[in-house]
Amino acid sequence: MDSTKFDGIVFVNTWQEFNTLQYTGRVVHILCGKGNMGFTFQDTHYNISANDYVILPNAALASDFSASDDFQGIMMDLSEAFVTSIAIRSNYGIIGHLSLLQNPVMKLSERDFGICEAALQYLRMRMEDETHLFREELLGSLLTAHILDLYDIHARSRKEQQVSERITSLLRNFIELLYNGEYIRNRDLDFYASRLCITPHYLSEICKKTSGKPASYWIERFTMQEITRLLKQKELSLTEIAERMNFSSVSYFSRYIQKRLGVCPSEYRDNLMRTTILSR
Repeated sequence: MDSTKFDGIVFVNTWQEFNTLQYTGRVVHILCGKGNMGFTFQDTHYNISANDYVILPNAALASDFSASDDFQGIMMDLSEAFVTSIAIRSNYGIIGHLSLLQNPVMKLSERDFGICEAALQYLRMRMEDETHLFREELLGSLLTAHILDLYDIHARSRKEQQVSERITSLLRNFIELLYNGEYIRNRDLDFYASRLCITPHYLSEICKKTSGKPASYWIERFTMQEITRLLKQKELSLTEIAERMNFSSVSYFSRYIQKRLGVCPSEYRDNLMRTTILSR
């Protein structure tokens, strides 16, 4: 078999196999050792090369993967359930999560690349021992150690400080509401603050302190990600998309897009079509 598998972890050897994975509810890690890879995440295109480490905290938001003929790397696919089950005590995870939603690529030094490569190779090797009586606990501990190394690398590059357990809980619940699609029905900051039993000002304050962006940025980011995904589906009319996203009218929907993308929805679609034709 090309892949090494465990219920919560999948390693793949080939780019072709990676491209066939189902990403819903998965966290994808890619360590690039040679060549190049490209992908789109949150409507932004990224190109990575040697010594880059990609973490897609919600791989369903990624698309358009491609790789050069000489691409070599380690590709690991994790279930969110398994990552959650290992229950890392540090509250830094929410800082990293919000940061990775803005930019999922970390540039590694030679030293940090070596640490990550060795950790992933060892984790994969130990996964092959299916007779280990405490296999799940062992793999959870090894994954925990690797994630803590990633926290360290990320924190050193950003000089972020830890956040309290209360703020961590509030931010996790806020992001969970967005992942659950609440932005389709509610884009008002007051709604999210009310659900979390805090003031809108405090919600924006803790978001900005942790991610550098206010809460409204995250609501809008998830909204625009879904809108641009729907606009790519040419069989859907603008009226249908506006209705799906609970806009009161197509004109209001168009103004919303114009303000954020600088073009109206139909022009955005035309640009997509021209880009597709030119890339052929």
